[in-house]
Amino acid sequence: MKKLYYSAVIYTVLGLLAGIFHRELTKAQDFTAGTQLSVVHTHLLTLGTLFFLIAIALEKALCLSSGRFFNAFFWTYQAGLVLTTGIMTVHGTMTVLGRTAGPAISGPAGLGHILLTLALVFFFLCLHNRVRPGFTHSAGAERHPLP
Repeated sequence: MKKLYYSAVIYTVLGLLAGIFHRELTKAQDFTAGTQLSVVHTHLLTLGTLFFLIAIALEKALCLSSGRFFNAFFWTYQAGLVLTTGIMTVHGTMTVLGRTAGPAISGPAGLGHILLTLALVFFFLCLHNRVRPGFTHSAGAERHPLP
């Protein structure tokens, strides 16, 4: 549960820093048009902070981390989110600075989204294995099937 908590904290800090970075860079460049940089803040806070806070609640209720797909979910999600938001930051910064982005940006962005999708598959496999009929929280506990 600690790594879920620390992930939520780290993504909160990164999300807030992304908001400050967007505001200060666009102000310094007198940039008023739209850019991907403007949504990095929201992506980090939603897909990072809020998602991991929900995962903490699910961990507390269902012991998600004891499932065999948990580590695959956790590390694939981390890689996908960092890659996706990192590329969004690079692309948005290039836009603000008046540079064009090419395939070197599109490829890693697509890979980040693929990793996030794969991680969500692992997450739902974790959930499925924990909410199936007859599930118990621990091997030694008496059976308390979920409704």
